Amino acid sequence: MSDSGQRRAGVVRSHAATGGSAGRSPLDEATLLIADPERPLTGLSPHAHRTMVLCLPGVLSVAEVAHHLRLPGAVVKVIVAELIDGGHVTARAPYAPTAGHFDVEFLQQVLDALHKL
Repeated sequence: MSDSGQRRAGVVRSHAATGGSAGRSPLDEATLLIADPERPLTGLSPHAHRTMVLCLPGVLSVAEVAHHLRLPGAVVKVIVAELIDGGHVTARAPYAPTAGHFDVEFLQQVLDALHKL
């Protein structure tokens, strides 16, 4: 298949995966997804269904779902946004600990040691 044919196939596949809709949710690849086990899986598109199955055992990021589905992150964000809108999935920002107090003297020692390398 030519390069343009491969690109065209990718666009068609992406369009088919999202049903042609565009995402509107501010998701990024690190967003954590938590599936609601009480929500029925019937009536979901194949990709949405697979996303739910992937997320039901635990928490996955958008990037992990994209990897498992073998789809671009942008396409998965659209699928996930629809699942969020339908109440099937909850999205959470990844955990990032707050910055604590740091010891300037210790950091200077580390920097000095790195310069000696």
